Amino acid sequence: MKRDLFLTTEKDTEMETPLRKETSETILKGVRSNIVQSIRAFRVQDLQETASALGHHFLYANLAAAQSKQDVLDMIAQQFTFPAHFGKNFDALYDCMTDPLHKSGPQPGFLVVLEHIPANGKFDKEAREQLLDIFRDTADFWADRKVPFRCFYSFQ
Repeated sequence: MKRDLFLTTEKDTEMETPLRKETSETILKGVRSNIVQSIRAFRVQDLQETASALGHHFLYANLAAAQSKQDVLDMIAQQFTFPAHFGKNFDALYDCMTDPLHKSGPQPGFLVVLEHIPANGKFDKEAREQLLDIFRDTADFWADRKVPFRCFYSFQ
């Protein structure tokens, strides 16, 4: 009788162990902890679920309606819920992504998605590179503090 109870308990324990790892453990496998990269093979919903599972901040901006640098900054500020005093320039963007958050205490990590960055005459290649450089500098800022910061982006 005791033997049967042991086998039942052992089988129950085996059944509770998932056959594959959770999404949060596998989706970012091979992705450096501080990086800015194209979203390519990732889905926004999967990234959001992963951020939640890891306890990281998830910041998402859909920039499909943006046409100019000012539009991009306005939309990021609105969708990331920046304070009203946000200066709406690239320096202010960097400041909002680093300083106030750092001063507010230890941070668990960040997963940022910038979807549909415009690619047009008003927001040309140079402007796109400047925007991504801000997020690269932000990734470096958090890397120095050993806080994961991953930013994924796509162009229109």
